[in-house]
Amino acid sequence: MARFGSSANLGTATGLATDPQYVMKDGFSLSFRMTINSWRFMGHEIGYSYNHTSLDRPPTANGPGIGQPLNPATTDSVPMHQGFYDFLVYATPEGTKIRPFAAGGVQFSSFVPPGTSVSYGNQVTKYGINYGGGIKVRLNDIWGIRFDARFYNMGKPFNLAGQTGRLIQQQYSAGLSFNL
Repeated sequence: MARFGSSANLGTATGLATDPQYVMKDGFSLSFRMTINSWRFMGHEIGYSYNHTSLDRPPTANGPGIGQPLNPATTDSVPMHQGFYDFLVYATPEGTKIRPFAAGGVQFSSFVPPGTSVSYGNQVTKYGINYGGGIKVRLNDIWGIRFDARFYNMGKPFNLAGQTGRLIQQQYSAGLSFNL
């Protein structure tokens, strides 16, 4: 699950603070992570995440002057692709059945504007940091389960007028792990 919380306001069409905001909406996330445990209590993780989110566009005036008709509010799909690296620190040594961990690292987040495709190179890429933690549970020699909570801090996309602050994405996930 991908959530944006109170940082989801991306700005306005005109830059006036009183105008309605463009808002990034929550969505689902599909992530793949590969961990390399280099030491007993530390490791590295690289990964990719696809986030299916959307953007609420406020109604806008069709022309100048009072009484002009409005373009209606819309919700547009905004896929987001992320690549990340995290350094992991574990609370228990390699080989134990239950391993709580903390993670911190860097990422890029590539937002695909409404009406375009990532294959045309129109995406807006923002860089940031991420942090979080979770727990890994080994079920047998090969299979395990994991639960993660991650927070991604990045610049806001699309350079809209009146844009302030940073976009904070919260990602909560559960998944299977394959151990070699």
